[in-house]
Amino acid sequence: MASSNCSLKVNRELLDPKFESYRLSLDPLPTYTVELDAAVAEVKLKDSQYTLGHVRAFGMYNYLHLDPWYEDSVYFVDTKGRLLNLTVTLDTALGKPREVFRLTSDPEQCPERVCPSLSLTSATWAALSDGAGTLYLLRTGKRGEGALNRWELLFSESLGEPFTVLHSVSHVQGGLHTLELLLLRVPQEPGDTRGSGYAACLEWVTIASHTAQAEERRYEVKRRRVMRGGSVPHYAALEPQGRGVMVAAERPFRFTEVDSVPIQEPPAEPMDTDNTEPMYFWQQTEADVTVYVRLPEGVTKDAVCFRLKSDRLSVGVQGSEPLLEGTLHAAVDTDGSTWTLEDNKSLEISLQKREEGPLWPELVLGDRRGEYVVSEEQAALIQQRLAHLTTDAQAANPEKDKPPCNAQELEDCDVFPEDGFSLMRFDAETLKPSHVVNLGSHQFLFGVDVSPGDMPCLCLRHDVDALLWQPRPHQPDALWEHIATFNALGYVQASKRDKKFATCAPDFSFAALGECLRRVFLYRQPSPVDTVLFNRKEGRQVGQVAKQQVASLDTSEPTLGFRASVERLYVLTSAHLFVLKINNQ
Repeated sequence: MASSNCSLKVNRELLDPKFESYRLSLDPLPTYTVELDAAVAEVKLKDSQYTLGHVRAFGMYNYLHLDPWYEDSVYFVDTKGRLLNLTVTLDTALGKPREVFRLTSDPEQCPERVCPSLSLTSATWAALSDGAGTLYLLRTGKRGEGALNRWELLFSESLGEPFTVLHSVSHVQGGLHTLELLLLRVPQEPGDTRGSGYAACLEWVTIASHTAQAEERRYEVKRRRVMRGGSVPHYAALEPQGRGVMVAAERPFRFTEVDSVPIQEPPAEPMDTDNTEPMYFWQQTEADVTVYVRLPEGVTKDAVCFRLKSDRLSVGVQGSEPLLEGTLHAAVDTDGSTWTLEDNKSLEISLQKREEGPLWPELVLGDRRGEYVVSEEQAALIQQRLAHLTTDAQAANPEKDKPPCNAQELEDCDVFPEDGFSLMRFDAETLKPSHVVNLGSHQFLFGVDVSPGDMPCLCLRHDVDALLWQPRPHQPDALWEHIATFNALGYVQASKRDKKFATCAPDFSFAALGECLRRVFLYRQPSPVDTVLFNRKEGRQVGQVAKQQVASLDTSEPTLGFRASVERLYVLTSAHLFVLKINNQ
């Protein structure tokens, strides 16, 4: 399956071009505190774990886990090896966290251990790592309010070097209960002499039962697939039914081995050095694309084979292989597209773009046999737009009204990830990328579960806003859907130098930022105001206001966990769990 270059389609109806700013509200946020009887099992980085990848994977790890199936139920592991749960029904009577499972091993015996991690696989299953290399599969039963049962251990096995569990899903395959897990490691890379000496490793583990009989179920590892990349991913999640995996990272990943057997890469194709004439020429405007395809001499109109779908083009001559065939860069309107035969030696094709505006970087994905032609009007327009960036003088005059850009004056919020930052979807059968999105300047902000059973959403910066994207694996033509917008949050979060965590409510009513120590920033969606307000510049009446609130927690301990539900925000430190009441249902 060839990889398809895609783009994220923004839903313009979810944008607010007239958004002004957040108004600071002095309304207090009710805060309730639960004192823990044992510290959270925090694992601090060692001297050997000095790379950015270690910091991102383990140093910034979120030790608090919110149950997407049961609202206001959170989990964490303490230093006694207990997996604790707190389910909130009444804020003024929180009670103590209760133990649902206890680790059977002592992870402190492993010198290279990492933080323990939990993934709530389904409404009745969970996957737990002790941070020392042991994986536990737990049957939880129905969790939530009033559930007092302890979790049942059904699988426990050492899977090698220490890891964290990033994501897991549960499904039935061939009548057998199957669990898919995605593990993260940061192993040493001896062959890396130019980089940090470490790589990012994702392992996709499939565990299934021996029999369909619930009473006789025993689980074993069925398959292990390993991916490697040059940087720790910002986002990695498995599709339901285990049909694929999505990874967002600054450097690309690829599968390297299956069940300890290395994947043999096909030999590189020899570079084509002959100076052949282009097979076709093409040019475009914001509304349409014009293509000129070279045909053999003397071809008649009846001999032309032309097939056009909204996303695919095929051009050829009867009795021969297609001259041009493949997937178009973007969809076209088939009813508004035409073709004509010019002098029996070339075919002129006019394609009407379905969405006006963006220029295509290529006509057919992966086809390099054509030549793009820039018209004189386009060349003049480009020159006009770029004229202010050039000068005939060797040194620009800084005293002028518009001095040249000085990189040293850029703020952190103006810095974007590397151009290689991409979002990739890998197919489970071929282990090859099927969809690739070049994220470019779309900085990753956070990932969050908003709907049980769906893949986690990822929040990306678009200009100054933060846009939330929901993966839709069942829609290959629209794999990522824009479902919510947090106005100006992309710019706001970049100005918070001490920011450690970010999240949002599952109903998108607010977004929250948590600093390394004490402070929490809350950004609410615009809501109607009771009083009459007017915009000073435009004189128009303002009907809605977006509020910002700030809470300072009564603690000197670093923040270790940060999660949000529809009604509450949970902040975990080493000795306390803070519950902030945000919304009233």
